[in-house]
Amino acid sequence: MRSLLLLLAALLPSGAAPFNDVVLQQIQSMPQGGGYATTSRAHEALSSAARLDTGAVRIQAREAVPSYCSGATYLVFLKTLGELQRRGLVQIGRAQWEALLPGKLADGEGVWGRWNANGPGTPRLFFELNLGKNFHSFEEAKPGDFLKIFWTEAVGKNERGHSVIFLGREAKGGVEYVRFWSSNKPNGYGEKSVPRSKIARAIFSRLEYPENLAGLASLPRRDPYLAGLLTKSSSFAEASRLSGTR
Repeated sequence: MRSLLLLLAALLPSGAAPFNDVVLQQIQSMPQGGGYATTSRAHEALSSAARLDTGAVRIQAREAVPSYCSGATYLVFLKTLGELQRRGLVQIGRAQWEALLPGKLADGEGVWGRWNANGPGTPRLFFELNLGKNFHSFEEAKPGDFLKIFWTEAVGKNERGHSVIFLGREAKGGVEYVRFWSSNKPNGYGEKSVPRSKIARAIFSRLEYPENLAGLASLPRRDPYLAGLLTKSSSFAEASRLSGTR
């Protein structure tokens, strides 16, 4: 998979997706397998995998096993921010890193609680902080975009979704497939490919303005819409509107 990700990064059009190549590079250092679970053990493992070290985040992803989809993509998001800081492309203070760390947060609370929520968790966060654009079009998507997949039309308490990082599209036997990386059932961390026809809805989020993390201090502690999706149903139209999705 390493050679594939390097190729995808090399193929990104210059200036079209400025940080997607960094996202793809972080996937290379993520573990393989490890199993999939959404148990308390998996949540605790995720929290222990991200720590502050001399003013920056230190990710030990191999500690985050078993894993689950939103935790996997969030670790890549944090690793991407850490690499951008190392390159001097963004400045993230200690207070901001503390706000970014995953922990015991309910859906819709803080940064991690938004990312981990039902519905448009990641897109809603990108919209609130203006981290980049959200959109629906597979034709516009590029490798390294974050992607929320909805397997059915349901949004909220009855939804079946998947948080992934888009790797591209391919044809198999005349059928269009969507390729992505995440923690997937049953094996955990790794790449997967599914027929596009299996995806009912999709929202892509592209990291474009990581410097806007400076707005974390003004982010409301709780997002009532995302918090409510544990027990309430929404619609794809509402999810799109509240995440500024085109």
